[in-house]
Amino acid sequence: MSEHRTEGTTVSELASNRPHHLGETFLQVEDLKVHFPTEDGIVRSVDGLSFDLAKGKTLGIVGESGSGKSVTSQAIMGLHRRTRAQVSGQILLDGEDLLTVSDARLRKLRGNDVAMIFQDPLSALHPYYTIGNQIVEAYQVHHDVSKSVARKRVVEMLDLVGIPNPARRIDQYPHEFSGGMRQRAMIAMALVNDPKLLIADEPTTALDVTVQAQILHLLTDLQQEFGSAIIIITHDLGVVAEVADDILVMYAGKSVERGDVDTVFYNPEHPYTWGLLSSMPRIDRDRQERLKPIRGNPPSLINPPKGCAFHPRCDFRKEVNDSTRCATEVPLFDAEQPHPVRCHIDPPRRREIFDTVIQPSL
Repeated sequence: MSEHRTEGTTVSELASNRPHHLGETFLQVEDLKVHFPTEDGIVRSVDGLSFDLAKGKTLGIVGESGSGKSVTSQAIMGLHRRTRAQVSGQILLDGEDLLTVSDARLRKLRGNDVAMIFQDPLSALHPYYTIGNQIVEAYQVHHDVSKSVARKRVVEMLDLVGIPNPARRIDQYPHEFSGGMRQRAMIAMALVNDPKLLIADEPTTALDVTVQAQILHLLTDLQQEFGSAIIIITHDLGVVAEVADDILVMYAGKSVERGDVDTVFYNPEHPYTWGLLSSMPRIDRDRQERLKPIRGNPPSLINPPKGCAFHPRCDFRKEVNDSTRCATEVPLFDAEQPHPVRCHIDPPRRREIFDTVIQPSL
C-alpha cells in the first residue's frame, strides 16, 4: 500500500502515530442477548453469544441469513438503543462496557474507536450530499479542525483506499460512483478517524469477483498498516478464508463452532459447518460430487426447536448415543477448549465422520 501517496505522505507515515500493541485483547463480548418483542412473541436474534478479538486480528462471523450476525454488529455499535430491543450481557471495548456507557460517551466512541462498513453503501450514504461532505462531517465530529484541514484529510483517505483522482471525486455524489467505488468511499469514511475496531458487514455483497478481491486486499493491507482489529460478517466462506484469522460460526442466534481459520476449514466438527462447506464451490481441489445444500430452512427465532436448534436439519443426529438428547437438551459450548463446538456427538466420532464421510466429498 505504500505506493498510495498524497502530497508526499505515505500510508505508513499516516499510521506512524498509532500505537500497534498487536495481540492484546481489545473486544470482549460476554453472554450477549438481543431480543425483539413482537406481537407474535420474543424474537431471540442473538441468544447468549460470547467471543473476543485481539488487536491486529480478523474475526470472520459466518452463518445463514437470520443467524444473528448483523444484529450482533449493530449491538456493538450501540444501534439498538433507540429501538424496542432488549439487550443484555457485556460488550467490553478496551475494558469499557458499551452497553452501560452514556449516550454521549457512545457517540464519542462510535466512529472514532469503533467504526462500521455497512452492507449497502448506496443506502448508507446520503444521496443529497457529496461524498466529501459526508466524510468531512464524520472527521470533524471527532476533531476540532477547520473544514479545509478535514477536506485535506479526506482526500488522503480517498487516495488511500484506491479512488482515482480523489481531489475531483471528493465533490461527487454517491450515484456518480460505481458500486466498488461507493464501497471504497464507505471504507474511507470508516477509517478516517483511525478506529481501533472495524466492523465490515457483508463488505463484498453485490460486487463482482474482481472488485471483491480488491476490497478484501485493501482491508488486509490497511489492517497491516494501522493494526486495527476487524470483524467481517458474511455468509461467504470464501471471504473469511481469504482474510480471517479466526472463524465464529453462528446458527439461530448462537455460536456453534469457533476456531482458527485452518481448524474450521480443514477439521470442522459441527454438522452445520459441514453443511456450509459442502454447499460451497471449491477451486482448490477436484470435486467428484454435486454441491449439497443444507436441507430444510433456518428455524423460527420466536419458537426455535427445543434442544439443539440445528437437529431438525441435521443428517447425523442418529450418531448421538441417546437419541432424545438432540431434541431435548441444548448442547454445551465449552469456551475453554481450543476448538469449542456445540454438538452432542462425541468428539472422536465427529472427527471420524468428517474424515470418512464429509471430507472425501468436498
